Amino acid sequence: MFNLFNKSTPEKPQDVKAIREALLLFIKQELQKMEGGEGRHIKGFELSICCLSGERFMYDSAVFFEDSDRFKNEVQRIADDFAIDLPEKWTMQVNFVDELPAQSIKMNGLEVALVIKTPEHVVAQQSTTAYIRILNGEAEKKAYTIHAKDGRINIGRDRKTQDNDGFVRENTIAFPDSSSNAGNKYISRQHAHIEWSKDASAFVIFADDGGVPPRNKVKVKSSGEHNTIKLTFTELGHTLLEGDQIILGESAVLEFSYHSH
Repeated sequence: MFNLFNKSTPEKPQDVKAIREALLLFIKQELQKMEGGEGRHIKGFELSICCLSGERFMYDSAVFFEDSDRFKNEVQRIADDFAIDLPEKWTMQVNFVDELPAQSIKMNGLEVALVIKTPEHVVAQQSTTAYIRILNGEAEKKAYTIHAKDGRINIGRDRKTQDNDGFVRENTIAFPDSSSNAGNKYISRQHAHIEWSKDASAFVIFADDGGVPPRNKVKVKSSGEHNTIKLTFTELGHTLLEGDQIILGESAVLEFSYHSH
């Protein structure tokens, strides 16, 4: 629920457990973007929280403010799950602030930001380049490189198509209508698009008009997760993580990665 990216304002978690789960998921998503060896260069994490005074008690409980090692241990477990080799004496610092630091990774949905401390005291930035591989179905190319500067990266049937309003749409990742591949059968002309989010510091996928019920489908399955995220509204997107598989229609599958293969 909390890794949905909303172009408006997502529903805020309303209790201590939900806040803790949202914070840990936020940190998990950032750690999941790293390679194991990168962890050795991390000195620690600084979590900044900007909340109303009446909500402070919930955030205090969510991060075990009186027993900071408990929250640190939760983060360590996440790092262990992804084989992120953190140094022995890394630190976990939680600050309550009036304004989030400018040079930080902002969380979507809550006024929370993360600074990943390195020896140079700089924020670890996610790559603005990513790679899409076609695992099933037949697109014009077997692999695509996308960049944050590309803007909106459309996915759909055929290179150029016309929408209901008469506007021409160009699909960057295009599945030819002439293909006999079964994976192409249920791909719409306006199926989905990917774009870079400055707020999330990541690529986000959105379903377009042809990719939401009752037409066709857009689903995302993350590596190691049992649940599949279904995109049922054009306004709600999903922040893409390393190794995510994007399922279009019934059986076309794309793999998302921040690393070239």
